[in-house]
This record gives sequence, structure tokens and C-alpha cells, in this order.
Amino acid sequence: MQQSRRNWLAQAGTLAGAALLGTTGRAFAQQPYPSKPIRLIVPYPAGGGTDTVGRLVGQRLAEVLGQPVVVENKPGASGMLGNDTVAKAPADGYTLLLAITAMIQSPSLYKRMPYDVARDFTPVSLIAKSSDLFVVPNRVPASNMREFLALAKSGKLSYGSYGNGTSSHLHGELLRQQAGIDLAHIPYKGAAPLMSDVLGGQVDSAFVDVTSANPYLGSNKFKILGITGSQRYKALPNVPTFGELGLKGFEPNGWFGLFLPGGAPKEVTARLAAETARIVKLPEISQKLAGMGLQPVGSTPQELAEVISGDMPKWARIVRDANIQLD
Repeated sequence: MQQSRRNWLAQAGTLAGAALLGTTGRAFAQQPYPSKPIRLIVPYPAGGGTDTVGRLVGQRLAEVLGQPVVVENKPGASGMLGNDTVAKAPADGYTLLLAITAMIQSPSLYKRMPYDVARDFTPVSLIAKSSDLFVVPNRVPASNMREFLALAKSGKLSYGSYGNGTSSHLHGELLRQQAGIDLAHIPYKGAAPLMSDVLGGQVDSAFVDVTSANPYLGSNKFKILGITGSQRYKALPNVPTFGELGLKGFEPNGWFGLFLPGGAPKEVTARLAAETARIVKLPEISQKLAGMGLQPVGSTPQELAEVISGDMPKWARIVRDANIQLD
């Protein structure tokens, strides 16, 4: 696996330079890309955050590439159904994947995977990053993390997550380990029911992504005690990171990334990466992503590959230490 990751990084490293070459290669000139519609697979339901990001980027890609970019939602199996569709698609540049962090968490959570993340996908561009907020309802008598941890050590409290094996679950288990506290895990079926119970005070605490919490930030129905990631969120400058609070291991961000099947042509990958990065940095697109609670990025293939190779073992360690295994 380590050798495969090194090969992936080495391959991705050539793509940023290839972007400067344009489309002058002989094979590329003989069959201009793209010459037909492109599929963009979103492995989650329509209407969600991943779908919204995919459609934002897909619409602009269609404009600059001169071909339709057709979004296809293929939800199921924690995103693995859609991921697998792309992993097994021809590596010709006509099937794209809008993946999220779960892509690199699943290999540690499931004994059997239908694909190999490092082998079967070509990184294109990191579109945006996201962070999780640690929140408590107003009824919980804690205004900061120190007070919450003291309260948790004196009596059993609960934390909610989006479901078993999700980032919010993994973060909750990491907090239990780091702080030496007993928090009962309550898995929900997604962000909406969890946020409803946070707002209603039915659960003592939760890790919720900024995108899901964003519509309620001005409601004063919950308190934000910390944020994951390596830096503070610009829209919430007074919320400390877990690193600042003395808790380690919360540095990896959630992310949204664009991928092609493994072995995709370098020229195609480089062009898609350059166009995607340019699109993400357009003021109107950056503003829309920021309005969703995301941090716009727009990266090279190499930069996305480095994020994945760096974060994948960190998530694996959390899963292992918490002894989480899904069927």
C-alpha cells in the first residue's frame, strides 16, 4: 500500500507541470478533448452539499470545455457505490468523480473494498476543505472546552454523529481517547436529524460540519466549543482549534475533490486540474462555496495527492484505536 501511494504521488507530481504544456501533444491534437459529453458521478443524493458542489463546478466546466457535464447521483454504501462506478470506468477523461473525505476513511472501516483508492483513482483537484464544529446545546452548562471536559468527567454525557464510521463519529471517538472521558455515542441517520436534536437539546454534544451548522449559526440555540482542522475558520474567528485547546489528532480537514479513473491521460488530467482550479478561484464560485461553510482551494493534482497520502494513515489510526469496524 505504501509503495502504491508513493507511485501515486510520483505520478500526480508530473501533472502540475504538464498543465503548462497545454494541448499540443500529438495524440491530443489528433483527437481533441473533449469531443463528447462528460459524466460527473456524485456518490451521494441530489440536493446535499456534495451534489451542490458537484453541480457548481460541473456547470462551469461545461462552459469552458464546450461539452455538457452531466451530473449523475449514485448514492449508496457510504459513497462506495459511486466511487466504484468511476474506478471501473474507462480512463479516457469522460468519467469524473466528486469525492469527499469518506473515500479515504472507508478502507480502514471495511474489511473488503471493491477498489483500491491509491491505484484506481487519479487525483485532479482539491476543490474545497471543510471543518467540523464541536457543539453543545445551550442547556449544557459549559461555555468552553475546559468546562465541558470537567462536566464529562463528573457524569456520563452523550455525543451524536451522522452515523457509524462518519467523520463526526471518528472525531467523537478521538475526543474520548484524547481527553479520557466517557461519552456515549448516539448515531443518527445523517446531518439533518442530528442538527434537529442539537437544536432541541436532545443530545449533549456533537461534531457537525460547518456546512450543516451554517444555517443555524445565528440562532443562539447551541454553543461552539472548538473546530477541527489546523487553523481557525475565518467566519468564526473566536472559535479555537482543537490543537489550540491542547488536543491532538484533529488536524485533518474534510474535503471535496475531483478525480478521474486510475491511469487517466496526463494531458487530460492536467487540463481538467487547471480549469477546475481557475473555476474554484472565481469570485462568484468562491463566494458560493464560502457561503456553504467551505474553504475554497482549487489545487494541482500533486497537492490533492499529498493531502490524501498524509491524511489517510491518520484516519486509519483513529479507526484502529477506537476499534471501529463496519460490515
